[in-house]
Amino acid sequence: MRFHYQSHYHQPLKGEAIAGLFLLLFPVLLPCLFTPFTYASPSTFSEWNVIKPRHLSLLRSALEGKSSNGEQSDLWTPLADQGWRPCLESVNTPSLPQNSEGYLQVFLDGGLNQQRMGICDAVAVAKILNATLVIPYLEVNPVWQDSSSFMDIYDVDHFINVLKDDVSIVKELPDEFSWSTREYYATAIRATRIKRAPVHASANWYLENVLPVLQRLTCFLLLVLFWHSYGIAAISPFSHRLSFDNLPSEIQQLRCKVNFKALVFVPHIRALGDAIVHRLRYPPGETEALSSDYLRVTTDQNDKQRPQKFVVLHLRFDKDMAAHSACDFGGGKAEKLALAKYRQTIWGGRVLNSQFTDEELRSQGRCPLTPEEIGLLLAALGFDNSTRLYLASHRVLCRRNLCFYVSSNILYTFSMIYSPNGSIFQVYGGEARISTLRELFPLMENKKSLASSEERARIKGKASLLAAVDYYVGMHSDIFVSASPGNMHNALVGHRTFENMKTIRPNMALLGQLFLNKNITWLEFRQAVAEGHQNRQGQLKLRKPKQSIYTYPAPDCMCRA
Repeated sequence: MRFHYQSHYHQPLKGEAIAGLFLLLFPVLLPCLFTPFTYASPSTFSEWNVIKPRHLSLLRSALEGKSSNGEQSDLWTPLADQGWRPCLESVNTPSLPQNSEGYLQVFLDGGLNQQRMGICDAVAVAKILNATLVIPYLEVNPVWQDSSSFMDIYDVDHFINVLKDDVSIVKELPDEFSWSTREYYATAIRATRIKRAPVHASANWYLENVLPVLQRLTCFLLLVLFWHSYGIAAISPFSHRLSFDNLPSEIQQLRCKVNFKALVFVPHIRALGDAIVHRLRYPPGETEALSSDYLRVTTDQNDKQRPQKFVVLHLRFDKDMAAHSACDFGGGKAEKLALAKYRQTIWGGRVLNSQFTDEELRSQGRCPLTPEEIGLLLAALGFDNSTRLYLASHRVLCRRNLCFYVSSNILYTFSMIYSPNGSIFQVYGGEARISTLRELFPLMENKKSLASSEERARIKGKASLLAAVDYYVGMHSDIFVSASPGNMHNALVGHRTFENMKTIRPNMALLGQLFLNKNITWLEFRQAVAEGHQNRQGQLKLRKPKQSIYTYPAPDCMCRA
């Protein structure tokens, strides 16, 4: 793993004059430590120059325009019945065998949503092997040091109870297998560890390669211990290790049952999520301060108010994505050089998009949407400055005014951006990038602006719990939109499809072509966006071969009504 961060070391200086000079220059070298928290902090990266809006004509028109009541009414209308319903109870599901082949352990890395998919796959593999699943072990991220376990995130009793007729699940191994730990497998090659499970392995692969390990150890125990008939196998790594195709229907439905029914967040995450949703629907008055007893104090008053609707926006526009896309984002020569250098450092220049021009990439929909562009998309669809927007944020770790962000296991730094209401945003390019989105949608909120520090105390600094709250709020919003694909996007698109909830999927190719046209009028832009997104607002799409069942749950986990 490579870490990229700014560091400023200095050796003890002999001369007082040199020391004085250093003190004078120190604020220049590290300006982020000397800037008031109420302003956007500059970074020593050259790409953090002031960036002007790239689509100024469209932006001005969007700010001047108003949506009609008819547009607003249609915009918030829930999805109509599409003729499909959840279908998780197969008539052919075999009963749970009385005897298990042994214990199955899995070790999951990645973020919340990658681990979530791994949990679903682990249950499916346990079913295939007729094994007893041990509650999956969630690896500690080496950077964030988030040690949140399965039980810290999910309601484990609910998980076991929902699946009790499908798979045998235990919270921990019995004493005779207490030696089977992460540390045990990290110190040497072990016969019970499955280390080379292929990506998207078939069911037969597990029957041919993992089941013999369980049975071989079972025979050993029968010979030596006599009183025990269970074996054990540990699979690590275990991310994306089960195929989406050529599996029995009961296995596919079981994966969806785990994802959509068994995995429920622990009570305190649900409570915080409910509080945030409540405050989005019933905004407090300008003079009301947030406190932990806000809901209790204002319940009677809110019952008399009409609940407001809100959009959850998963805005992903970080340096890793910007650099890997090889697109031009309007930062001039300095930004182009900085991103090219970053590509060379991280990927050795081996980025496929680098061989194409910016125009070619945009026309193919291969450039991520900037905050300005996602704002113009929302405005063109009919959202206006009265729209309440909840910003689902990334995993960010801040120390004083310097923040660290991890993407693709690469650590780099950026400056922390504060909005006027105290919210924190992390976007490549800083406040200059986010300001246009805030100008279009001034009622933009996030966890920090909607919940007190006391309420957030149990999730502070814990990436998985922070993401869990965003996931929960995303599942309770009227509309969800993601600026670009990713694990959070895929997970929520699939879950909201399963529940028939409105979800806007940006037409990246169309938008790329529209933004390339510098002479397009606002009226033309709006018409093109509306036409290009008529069938991208949650309409059900059937899964194709190799596509994820967690993003496209139909037809495997949904039936025609």
